[in-house]
Amino acid sequence: MPVLRQIAQLGHPVLRAPVDRVALPASESLLALVDDMLVTLRDANGVGIAAPQVYESLSLFIVASRPNPRYPSAPLMEPEAVFNAEILARSAELDKDWEGCLSIPGIRGNVPRHRSIRVRYQNAQGGEVEREFHAFVARIFQHEYDHLHGIVFLDRLEDSRDVMSEKEFQKQCIR
Repeated sequence: MPVLRQIAQLGHPVLRAPVDRVALPASESLLALVDDMLVTLRDANGVGIAAPQVYESLSLFIVASRPNPRYPSAPLMEPEAVFNAEILARSAELDKDWEGCLSIPGIRGNVPRHRSIRVRYQNAQGGEVEREFHAFVARIFQHEYDHLHGIVFLDRLEDSRDVMSEKEFQKQCIR
């Protein structure tokens, strides 16, 4: 049965530490971690979560865009576990938009991200997947990929004035 995990908060060293590649196909314990991450993500109304956020220094994250109170206009997709990801190409075009992070509750940042990316990763069976992501889902992928490299969205801000409280964000930006 999946377990609701605690989420590491900004300042904890696990969020800045390097991760280890994941040996695949996934073991039972690794599949259990994926299930735990999915339960934790849903409970926190997230659209993505990386293993370091649940205190595991592994090259694993989940992209799970869906409308929820934090992201009401998010597109709906099946959750996808991403192992050993790499970004192969990034569009020259950047979009700036508001992001939050489960490890930095109460804060949003207006973060520039590449509009489109081409990526390669492995699935739980060890198969190689190559895909393109665009718009919001590309933003999620880049955000979670950053977690594997010890980067949080605050590190990507162009200006400290691009920060807003979650409460103010809900008032100003969620209609």
